Amino acid sequence: MQITTTVEPGSFFDLGRQDPALIRLREDDAQQALPFVLMEHLVKSGVPYAEHARTLRSERVYAAGTGFDWFHGELPGQIADEINLTDYEITEHTDGRRVALIRALERLATVHPDAFARVREFVRGFLWVGLKPGFRASSLTSSSDPALPYVIVFSEKARRHIPPNTVSPEPSHLFLAENLLHEAVHQSVSFHVLQHQVFADEYSSKTSPKIEIAWRATQGVTRNQFWEVDRAFHATCVYNQLLRFRRAELARDDLTANERAHVQAAYDEGMPAVRYLMDQLELLGEHFTVHGRGLLTGLRHQTDQL
Repeated sequence: MQITTTVEPGSFFDLGRQDPALIRLREDDAQQALPFVLMEHLVKSGVPYAEHARTLRSERVYAAGTGFDWFHGELPGQIADEINLTDYEITEHTDGRRVALIRALERLATVHPDAFARVREFVRGFLWVGLKPGFRASSLTSSSDPALPYVIVFSEKARRHIPPNTVSPEPSHLFLAENLLHEAVHQSVSFHVLQHQVFADEYSSKTSPKIEIAWRATQGVTRNQFWEVDRAFHATCVYNQLLRFRRAELARDDLTANERAHVQAAYDEGMPAVRYLMDQLELLGEHFTVHGRGLLTGLRHQTDQL
C-alpha cells in the first residue's frame, strides 16, 4: 500500500468539482485563488482566504505543457498569519529567478517524469519569498502547510540548500528541483492523511512519543531534534522520493563537479536517516490504523529497495 499519487475526481481536493465557491472563481477567471477555497474549509476560522487571494497576481510558468501560478504582489496578511509567513514577503520576479524556476521544473519533467507527475498533480502555485527588511532570523528553504493545499513556499536558499545539512556555495537548478519535489511529496502525504485515517483514534501530535533526530542536533531548536510520529512519517515518505531523485542524478554525466559533490553528500546522509526513521516508525506501529500500518509496510518495501 502506498500514498496516493493522484487526486481523486470529485473528492474534496478536486479543484474542478461542482462546488459553488470553486465555480465562482473559475467563472471569474480567478483560478489562482482556487486552493484558498480549500483553505477556508480546512482552517474553519471564518476568514475568507479565497477573497483575500484574489488580490494576488500570478505569472504562469510552464514546463512540459503544464502551467503553474507563480505569485507576485503583496501577500495578504490574513494568509501570511495562517501559514507562518508574517516575517516574509514575496520576492520580485526577475529573469534570473524565472530561468531558475523553469529549468528546475524542466529538469523534473525530462529526467524524473514520475517526480514531475507528482509536482504536476499536487502543486498549482509557487510563493518565492524572502525575509522582510529588518528580520534577521534564518530564512526557510522550502515549506508547505497542510492548511493550504497545492501551494508551496521556497526562498533563494532552495537554490543552494539540500535539507537537512548540505549547503552549496553555488546555486543550482538541481537543488531547486529537489526542493520543489520535496514539498510536492509533503502535499501528497497531507492529502492522503486528510482523506484517510492513517493514525489511530487516540493519536495526537501534542502527546505523541518523540523520535530523536540526531542529525538535527546542531540546529538549536528543540522541536527539530525530537519529532512526533506524524512528522517522522512525513519525513520518511519524503526521503524515499528524494533519495531516488539523488540516485538518478548521480547516474547522469551532465552534473557540474559542485552539483555532484553536494548531491552525493546529501545522498550519503539521507540513506542512514531514512533507515533509522523507518525502524523507529515500525516500533511505534500501535499509533497507526490498519490502513496506516499498510502504508508502513509499503514504506518498508520502498526503503529496502533504496
